[in-house]
Amino acid sequence: QVQLVESGGGLVQAGGSLRLSCATPGPTFSDYSMGWFRQAPGNEREFLGAISWNGGFMTYADFVKGRFTISRDNAKNTLYLQMNNLKPEDTAVYYCAARPGSAGRGPYDYWGQGTQVTVSS
Repeated sequence: QVQLVESGGGLVQAGGSLRLSCATPGPTFSDYSMGWFRQAPGNEREFLGAISWNGGFMTYADFVKGRFTISRDNAKNTLYLQMNNLKPEDTAVYYCAARPGSAGRGPYDYWGQGTQVTVSS
């Protein structure tokens, strides 16, 4: 079992930035590829991006390319999502997820509880 805890969400004005973190207390963080997803009210959960176990490969959804960046620090057992130039339509609950094997859109085995991001216009 992998426990994932997101943090860093909050309220930000349009055009602003936030960095989300996803930490796990377990020693096996580097065994997993990691992904970021989000879900807005009334919408399905959508894939944002993923990163391989060593950070050597990343993939993004087209609509976040150039604005969002995924990174990880295996020494700190932490995954990051840097979000720049935020828009009101980025308002959602953001989730991190983990799975063994290659980075990709899914499916994922473990999920965090989510962190709320609200972008005001």
